[in-house]
Amino acid sequence: MSAEPKMELRPLQPDDERAFRLAHEAAARRDPPWQFGFQVRAEPDFAAYVRWTRGWAAGRDIPGHFVPNTYLVAVIGNEIVGRTSIRHRLNAQLMNIGGHVGYGVTPSREGQGVATEILRLSLPICLELGLDRILVTCDQDNIPSRRVIEKNGGEFENAFSSPELPVPKLRYWIDIQKQLSL
Repeated sequence: MSAEPKMELRPLQPDDERAFRLAHEAAARRDPPWQFGFQVRAEPDFAAYVRWTRGWAAGRDIPGHFVPNTYLVAVIGNEIVGRTSIRHRLNAQLMNIGGHVGYGVTPSREGQGVATEILRLSLPICLELGLDRILVTCDQDNIPSRRVIEKNGGEFENAFSSPELPVPKLRYWIDIQKQLSL
């Protein structure tokens, strides 16, 4: 029996279209639905979407309230199993809701340690971007995400509540140098 290939984080590629759309559609069918691909366009030119997501790191054509960010997919073999969005800086909204790293896992890979690995692999990338301490948030009732953050060295700061939020957001800080030295 051979071991499953190792997970890698990498930029989205034009030939990822089928796997990416499958992951996006599966996340949209969850209850509640989850947005796997940001602003995925239904147009047939997936290569244009890939170029658009890659431009976000340089601050080009950033949608709405976004900030410059590095958008990567998590891949095992030929399967897209998740994604991460590493924000290069925080705006007022991300300071309370979102933080520096937003990650997610396809429904078929939940509960398999994929989210923990995605966040772990995101940390050295954050460091390369000059971020030595990052904020990661999750819904108060999202116990699996709380565990992922804590396994990656997240130290709880506080809960953020707002009338627009169905549940408070928990705010955690990760000291990357400390975490990577473990």
